[in-house]
Amino acid sequence: MAERSRVAAAPTGDTLQMAAFIEQEADEKVEEINTKAEEEFNVEKMRLVNEQRAKYMVEWNLKQKKSERKRKVDNSTTKSKGRLVVLQAMNDHVARVVNETRKNLVYITGKESRYKPFLERLILQGLYRLLDKDVVLSCRKKDEALVKAAIPVAVKQFRKKTCIQANVVIDTENWLGEQSCGGVELTSLQGRKKVVNTLASRLELIAQHSVPEIRAGLFGLNKNRKYTS
Repeated sequence: MAERSRVAAAPTGDTLQMAAFIEQEADEKVEEINTKAEEEFNVEKMRLVNEQRAKYMVEWNLKQKKSERKRKVDNSTTKSKGRLVVLQAMNDHVARVVNETRKNLVYITGKESRYKPFLERLILQGLYRLLDKDVVLSCRKKDEALVKAAIPVAVKQFRKKTCIQANVVIDTENWLGEQSCGGVELTSLQGRKKVVNTLASRLELIAQHSVPEIRAGLFGLNKNRKYTS
């Protein structure tokens, strides 16, 4: 009986073939699962890598833009400071030129042959601007004699051009100070109109209108500037 049972329990060829088939199917299934898992892992890995790369590129681009903006701001600030320094130096130089010229005005007022005709023109210009018959004139005390001699010449020319006989009186109570550098001030008798024709005021006026030309003469023309005034 025992021998018969052992014979019955022995695997047959079909059984062995079936077991081999099942084992092969299992191996293939495991391999398929492993392959799919590896593919999914690689896909997820690439997704994470690309995601991190994109994040890094965004951060890098932001840093680059921030750095570029800072560089432009720094360059602009440096250029602006440089221009301000240059402009200040130019203005200081122009101011020194004007001050030196003011000091040299004494050469005009110090020589009668030059100063008297100049006073005549200053008085005549003042009369043209006032167009008044009665005029009060102020000058420096030391210029009184020259001004007295210049008034008739200017009045004559003024009458010839305008047919107005002006009466110009020197104000002997209010003399001009030395800071005027010479010249005259003319006021209508009613005091409504006043013309300042001192050498100092003329120099300031000329300086204001001539600053671009003075700068160009000292430092050369600015090629980046379309207009000179």
